[in-house]
Amino acid sequence: MVSDTRLALPLAYPVHVGRGLLGSLGRLVTEHAPNHRYAMIADEAVARHHAETALAGLPRERTALLTVPSGEASKCRDEWARLTDGLLAWGAGRDTTIIALGGGVTGDLAGFVAATLHRGVPLVQVPTSLLAMVDSSVGGKTGIDTKAGKNLVGAFHDPSLVVVDVEVLRTLPEGSRREGLAEMIKHGLIADADHFTALCGHLPALAGAGGHELEVLPALIAESIAIKARVVAEDARESGRRQVLNAGHTIAHAIEHTSEFAVPHGAAVAVGLVVESRLSEMLGLTEVGLAETVALAVRRAGLPDGPPASVSDDALIEATRSDKKAREGRVEYALPAGLGAMDRGPTARWSRPVSDDDVRSALIESRRTAQSPLG
Repeated sequence: MVSDTRLALPLAYPVHVGRGLLGSLGRLVTEHAPNHRYAMIADEAVARHHAETALAGLPRERTALLTVPSGEASKCRDEWARLTDGLLAWGAGRDTTIIALGGGVTGDLAGFVAATLHRGVPLVQVPTSLLAMVDSSVGGKTGIDTKAGKNLVGAFHDPSLVVVDVEVLRTLPEGSRREGLAEMIKHGLIADADHFTALCGHLPALAGAGGHELEVLPALIAESIAIKARVVAEDARESGRRQVLNAGHTIAHAIEHTSEFAVPHGAAVAVGLVVESRLSEMLGLTEVGLAETVALAVRRAGLPDGPPASVSDDALIEATRSDKKAREGRVEYALPAGLGAMDRGPTARWSRPVSDDDVRSALIESRRTAQSPLG
């Protein structure tokens, strides 16, 4: 059964959510991002399952397929150079549309290729992980990682089209789907208490073996995308309110960095949401009990609720200094002011500097109370 809903969003590009949409990709691309040439950049594992279907409606003689190895390590300068060199050798000009088929790594990398090739060519995002569906495919952020930290080299480059086919989640392991639930929890926490509550009621089922088949899943994905879209529409270049989308991410990026990206992004975000909610409690910015509410949600999603024992608090705090929100040597945090609301910060920039001692206290308490810490 094919379903297709074009979301009513305050964005300059269409976002389609449904089931069975991959077979209609060629039609949607030629409608919203028509061009002479098309280049699909796909995660190699995803390509084995879905590239043939995704390519079916595009002109084969003017369409190229380039694959990248699965995993965060591919989001690097070397892969960017290999892809851009390959596209230029193939003859890609400004008459080329880039199609990103894969999870967040592929979307960010292919997006950066599109942003920089001939100073910018059209981009279509086709996210295949729940995490990418509700987060990285919408908002126009592209980039690569460096040894200094995540996403420190990149560009804003809006897609011309986003196509979310929930059916592709059937081919992903349960753990991958749970990663996306962390971002959906975050969206409810930062901007919509009703979404948070409704999502929590479905979390155990969504995290289970048949979660991808739940009838409610496309609607929940659409609601999560809509929350992000409303925030992005207010602040496209992350100079103000868009900072709230970084909730949980200062600690999450530190966990990823210190683990050399062995910890998946969604698991790191789950822990970051708990730690930063506890930090907000300790600073008196929100009511006591919010951190436990968030911890319960991430546990219901099958995600960890405490920092890894293998990494010290000092190491995590040091790693936060490479976060892109750091200003003048101070690390800033986007902190919740309650369920569905965020703290505006002392200068109304939606983030605030926090001392190392306060962060350390939040980490210590989060370790003490965790029921399912990172391994």
